[in-house]
Amino acid sequence: MNAPFPLSAESISLVQLRDPGEFARIESFVSEMGGTPFHRPAWLRAVETSTGQRATGLVAEKCGNVTGWLPLSEVHSPLFGRALVSSGFGVGGGALASSAKTVVQLCRSVEELAIRKSCPTIELRGGDAPRDWHHCDDSHAGFVTDLAEDDEQQLLAIPRKQRAEIRKSLKLDLEVSVGGGEEDRAAHYAVYAESVRNLGTPVFPRALFDAMLDEFGADADILTVRHEGVPVASVLSFYHDGAVMPYWGGGTFAARHLRANERMYFELMLHARRRGMQRFDFGRSKTGSGPYNYKKNWGFEPQPLSYASWTAPGHAKRDINPNSEAYSAKIDLWKRLPLKVANIIGPVIAKGLA
Repeated sequence: MNAPFPLSAESISLVQLRDPGEFARIESFVSEMGGTPFHRPAWLRAVETSTGQRATGLVAEKCGNVTGWLPLSEVHSPLFGRALVSSGFGVGGGALASSAKTVVQLCRSVEELAIRKSCPTIELRGGDAPRDWHHCDDSHAGFVTDLAEDDEQQLLAIPRKQRAEIRKSLKLDLEVSVGGGEEDRAAHYAVYAESVRNLGTPVFPRALFDAMLDEFGADADILTVRHEGVPVASVLSFYHDGAVMPYWGGGTFAARHLRANERMYFELMLHARRRGMQRFDFGRSKTGSGPYNYKKNWGFEPQPLSYASWTAPGHAKRDINPNSEAYSAKIDLWKRLPLKVANIIGPVIAKGLA
């Protein structure tokens, strides 16, 4: 009697995202596994194209079929060090696999990769990781809820106090537009750059937003609120797996008394439902922060997010937390910078905040 054929072992290798066939194969796997936008090779490629942080990743295979995927951005920054991040500029990522065993194998493989590339830190913004990694599940929360069936029900689904603010905004002379062309992009960047400067944070390069819009195509757009023709609030959103995700958004000083941010998010809910979305993903916020409480005011229930990291022996853990004491004085100084100056030097610094 012939001996049975041995089962093929699972192999793990670096993916070649510049290969169109491999790119498409990983995109298909992410879709099949219900991954996030941050798992998509399109996300990694947009990051690399716009910031120079190299797109890479580890793929697990068995019998020619993909069984696991760990997207990675190889971050190099003179200010914030070197790291392998899953995924760069994302709030999600991590290992996507068909079994817990494959997750562990991917994580062990990325440890070896990090050492070879002299990256003392690995950050996984989601998913599972080995027990001996550092785990954190109380620092951030995500906010997701179902969209209502029509415009009136959507308004009524919002708690009374927040609903009153939206009703006030609906009475004001505000114009709402949605698109992805040059006018939309310019308006969004002007508003976003001012917004983050006011928060004490360096602005990302506009090239990052342009690359994301180009890569995601119909799966991304910009909604802008204008007052007397001037943009006062704007948000770049992604559409993925039945959910809209407002990701990079903000408002000018004028937005507050105009309640433009409230109008912006409400209009996005209506727009997303008309596009066929079923859920509104309000993204993550640091537990107990102002944005955390703001989202709760909209009726969203916080769900703890789980992150994991690994630090090479003999190295300090990477710290890019803006709430860290190490950055408090720098943040106060940044808030006082002229907007023009902040917009020139901010993108250079922000490239390392992947």
